[in-house]
Amino acid sequence: MTAFIYRAVRARQSPSHEVLTFPARVGEILAFAEIDRAGRSGTGGLKGFQRPQIASHVKEIREYLKFEDAVLPNPIVVAFINGVSVKALDDSMVELRIERAKERNGYVVDGQQRLTALSGLPDKDFEVFVSALICRNYDELRRQFVLINNTRPLPKALIYELLPSISGLPERLSSRSTAAALTERLNYDQASSLRGLIYQHTNPTGVIRDTAIQKVIMTSAADGALREVMGTEGASERAFQLISDFYGAVRDAFPSEWEGHTPKTSRLIHGAGIRAMGYVMDLLWERNAARSRTAFREGLGCLVGNTAWTKGAWRFGPDEVVPWKEVQNVDRQILKLAHHLVGMVKRSGNRAARRP
Repeated sequence: MTAFIYRAVRARQSPSHEVLTFPARVGEILAFAEIDRAGRSGTGGLKGFQRPQIASHVKEIREYLKFEDAVLPNPIVVAFINGVSVKALDDSMVELRIERAKERNGYVVDGQQRLTALSGLPDKDFEVFVSALICRNYDELRRQFVLINNTRPLPKALIYELLPSISGLPERLSSRSTAAALTERLNYDQASSLRGLIYQHTNPTGVIRDTAIQKVIMTSAADGALREVMGTEGASERAFQLISDFYGAVRDAFPSEWEGHTPKTSRLIHGAGIRAMGYVMDLLWERNAARSRTAFREGLGCLVGNTAWTKGAWRFGPDEVVPWKEVQNVDRQILKLAHHLVGMVKRSGNRAARRP
């Protein structure tokens, strides 16, 4: 057989896309569609889009499907870019032809866990519905994946990691896309002080959450140093250098609280510490005119010896002493920690200004 041929029902939806549905055997789906998992190339470029397989979920589905009376009405959503043709038969029925090729033409957009579960039951002659979406190109396919899954319980971090490679996003995702693109570069550029340290779905050995860095970028872009940078020539390069220089200076100022730690052993690389220090970055940029790693390091000097990143307690006020491990990654505590750190930097600057 040189092609799979199906009678399918066409749904009238977007004028830019063909949306079809048809039943197919699991073995056939696995022959024309692949699960393109998100990962990184050797140069750090993003490839694929699907989340990792959840073994417990797959096992649970498979155990159910072993029963003789098991049913699976939920469709597998498969997107195609090429290798398919559609021939109208009547008002809503079409003939769908999927060419057999060495590299499969389809990509599973939704239903990967169900399909994986079924693939482990080769003796079960089981048909499932396939909802087929024909896209213009791979970028459009990836965009549809994000828009389809953004309201579903997929890991938000994976959605955010995919955003920089997608255009035409809703406004609520565009600012996150800019932050995610800068975070990606900070994690993979050889010149970055944070290279390899940021945890992403495609970099599970990282220790700093990508969402924490993204929040720093978004906050600064809204009302901080990055807001000034973004409107200038070479904004992307300057933004990268600013974040890299500042957190490089943080590493220099607190080596024993940074190196070799995880968020559980040091609140400096915890989401709370990373985000709180972002406010310090904005202050040093504006008040001290810090424009280099060295200048940021000098501005951080007043904090050294006065923090509780890995032991002791934070003294936020006369009657408010918080053990270091109790600082959590929630907005209220992050702002309290930021206010405390910014206050120390401001007081240090005021003392310096009063010296004769």
